[in-house]
Amino acid sequence: MAHREASPTATLSLRLLLLILCVSVPASRLAARTRTAALDSSYVTALAAADHFLQAWQSGDVESGMSLLTGQAKQLATTDAVEKFFSGADASAYEIGRGKLLKRDHYEFPVVLVIGSAGTTHLRRRFSSIIVVNTGNNDWAVDKLP
Repeated sequence: MAHREASPTATLSLRLLLLILCVSVPASRLAARTRTAALDSSYVTALAAADHFLQAWQSGDVESGMSLLTGQAKQLATTDAVEKFFSGADASAYEIGRGKLLKRDHYEFPVVLVIGSAGTTHLRRRFSSIIVVNTGNNDWAVDKLP
């Protein structure tokens, strides 16, 4: 039986096909996981609650911020600590990262608080996290301050 060598074009086509298969399978798995997380309505409402809370922080609105805390968070953080948290920055911004499900109806979101001082151009970044829980009837509240 004689041995034939494959043509360079056939070899290149085979290699290209293998490369496409190797790349497309992990990408499709990642896309499926991302779609599943993005379509979870509890994740979306938890993220919205975290965003509302941080908007209150950014604007210095203690009253709105307090209304978004769970009873447990209010007990753990004194009124003075909460007021200090909300009034601590002259120029502020925040970033919320991709959250993760801790357990049913409990999400943790990594956050970066960007804090500036009056009269300076120096900004500080404070890395933390915020935990948001479902308190019932699809109402979400912050259970851990950043």
